[in-house]
Amino acid sequence: MRLAGFATLALAGLSACAPTAEVATSAPVPAAPPAGMQYLYGSGEGAAISVQAWAALTAYVADKVKTRRVDSVVLAEGATLTEPRFVGCGTKPYAAVFDVDETVMLNIGFEYHDARTGKGWNAADWDAWERTGEGAVAAVPGAAEGVAKLRAMGVKVIFNTNRAAANADATARAIRAAGLGDAVHGETLYLAGDDAMGSRKDGRRATIAAKYCVLALGGDQLGDFSDLFNAVSLAVPARRAATLAAPIAALWGRGWFVLPNPVYGSALKGGYDDVFPMDKRWALPAQGEK
Repeated sequence: MRLAGFATLALAGLSACAPTAEVATSAPVPAAPPAGMQYLYGSGEGAAISVQAWAALTAYVADKVKTRRVDSVVLAEGATLTEPRFVGCGTKPYAAVFDVDETVMLNIGFEYHDARTGKGWNAADWDAWERTGEGAVAAVPGAAEGVAKLRAMGVKVIFNTNRAAANADATARAIRAAGLGDAVHGETLYLAGDDAMGSRKDGRRATIAAKYCVLALGGDQLGDFSDLFNAVSLAVPARRAATLAAPIAALWGRGWFVLPNPVYGSALKGGYDDVFPMDKRWALPAQGEK
């Protein structure tokens, strides 16, 4: 999921080589992509984690469908992270809801552009990518197979993305080009601009949950599960703690499924004091110490 205001990983510290004709700036081209891009788009480890997540998701949904133990995993209006409540299912048909970018579809072409130019994320380039990038996308490993299995179970696959509603047709083409099947705006594809909440997704999730019993949510950012995780007042350590505290912790792998994304988004923030607790720090012992 792309979020305006969050830059891609900085390219500082990477060695450089001479610029090439395809780069429009005079800045030297990095010798290699940033580590996060190497991991997500190039490594076997990144691919294996994605396949693992999709296998767990489809197995979980298959069990729910088979046993008809029906529980929605969309938080109801007024719910909190400490006291979650969920939208009721009743006799609604089943659905699974997914973010698009780096959840079901890899934006390989855009990240190549980003890595080579070092410009970082900006709205104009991303809009151009949404409109024209369908030839340079790929399915997240395991996603095409997972989506096909869900549809074969009779579970409606719905995409909820922060791509622009103005680019709905282009986004549907990209999803199809990635081998993920058809997406219809307003039916199985929801975008930023479909309601007044902008990049917040809870409104769109509520719209979907009013029509469907949502058995699973998949995403690469915590906002793909609830906007509550992105409250301005929630500091980096508190946000992490919220994912680990009961009863939210019980949802991971049991209705809420996270895909890896070390490249961009709401996860990439925090200073030393946020990331490294004082009681877990270490320094090389002084000479003579054991």
